[in-house]
Amino acid sequence: MQASIVDLRYKMKEVLKALSRHERVKILYHGKVRGTIIPNSKKPKLKVSEHEFFGMTKDGCEKVTETLNQLRGGRYNAV
Repeated sequence: MQASIVDLRYKMKEVLKALSRHERVKILYHGKVRGTIIPNSKKPKLKVSEHEFFGMTKDGCEKVTETLNQLRGGRYNAV
C-alpha cells in the first residue's frame, strides 16, 4: 500500500487495516517514497512442554511458590 502524508492524517484507519493484513505501507512525500511502515511480526507461541513449570507435580521436592521466588528474584539479596 502507498499512503501520502494527507492519507496518514485522514485515512489512518485504512492504513492500520493494511498493517493488520501484514502489508507494508510506503509513505509518499511529494510523490516520492520517504519511508516504509513495516508491520510487527508475530512472535512464535511457546509449546506447553517448553514452559518452565511443565511436569511439576505436588510430590516434587520444591514447592511452586519457592520455585517462583527463585525465578523472580528477591528485592534484596539474602545474607
